[in-house]
Amino acid sequence: MTKPACEPPVVIEKLEEAVEVLKAVAHPIRLRIIELLESGEKSVTEILTCLGMQQAYTSQQLNILKSKGIVTARRQGNQVYYAVARPSVIKVIHCLRGA
Repeated sequence: MTKPACEPPVVIEKLEEAVEVLKAVAHPIRLRIIELLESGEKSVTEILTCLGMQQAYTSQQLNILKSKGIVTARRQGNQVYYAVARPSVIKVIHCLRGA
């Protein structure tokens, strides 16, 4: 009897990372934020205007995405700008839209 082929630890680590990213984007507001950022960098003010949500709630969602490395943030004066750090996340969202 032959043993089943086992995945090397590197593959398992990549899968675990993918799971964390999927958990982070598995939220309607976070998905919407990524869709907004798909066209390019946006300020928090622009994101708030598009979402129509409260600033504290939106900042919380942005921080979750940032903590998982899905978006990046940069400060310019008193504005903070966000951009997609992982273009592969946008591909996943496109797949979901097509489903």
